Amino acid sequence: MTWLLAILLALVALAPLGWAAWRPAQALDRGSADRALYRAQLAELERDKVLGRLDESAYSAALLEVQRRMLAAPDTAPVRVGGRGPLVAGLAVVPVLALAVYFLNGMPDMPSATFVERRDAAARDEALLAQLRTRLAALPAGSTQARQGWMLLADAERTRGRPAESAAAYAEVLKGGFDAGIASQRVQAMLEAGQVDEAIAFLAEALPQAPQHVGLRFLSGQAELQAGRPATARAAWAALLASAPEGAPWKGMVERRMQALP
Repeated sequence: MTWLLAILLALVALAPLGWAAWRPAQALDRGSADRALYRAQLAELERDKVLGRLDESAYSAALLEVQRRMLAAPDTAPVRVGGRGPLVAGLAVVPVLALAVYFLNGMPDMPSATFVERRDAAARDEALLAQLRTRLAALPAGSTQARQGWMLLADAERTRGRPAESAAAYAEVLKGGFDAGIASQRVQAMLEAGQVDEAIAFLAEALPQAPQHVGLRFLSGQAELQAGRPATARAAWAALLASAPEGAPWKGMVERRMQALP
């Protein structure tokens, strides 16, 4: 049954390749191919303009250049494309190689992890985290060793899908000194946990200490949005965009989030 399933999956995966090999070869002239590429570029420019990624001057300049290239595309003799030899060879060679590798290295009879095994593994992880919490409680608050331990615990809790516990651990890290990056991670964990009011209150304390930090400023808008105040979120993000340096890689993301606001 396992081998039959593997063969069926291989056939499904190779079906597009077989279709390409079965279809007759197409004759295209070079000019038509170039113009098809330029039409795709025009469509992409239009999408970028609609999404706000290009201002009017940049859009007009790019549009003019693509149109110039489209007009200059040569009319040449048809070019035959679509040789079938490599495709047919691939249809034969790929499944044979895959089966050979699996036959030599695969273990189809290996059982999956049982519920008991997964439960025991989770229990072991939880026991390790409990030991870490116990040791951290005995360390001087704010010490370098304590900060490192609480940071490890915060990341572990977040990975395990417990953002509230992660936010609490980030708070312990910040007891050793303010750090805008860690503060933004705490805010994000709080928002993931639904602690919106607490996140807004913490941002009111954190932003004056790092007024230009992009992460905190963006999350302030996100917190307002989750609090049901999209107009305030829009204002926060608009201010962030207004102060963004030229070519900032995160501008497009913020613009798209603003466009999605109700």
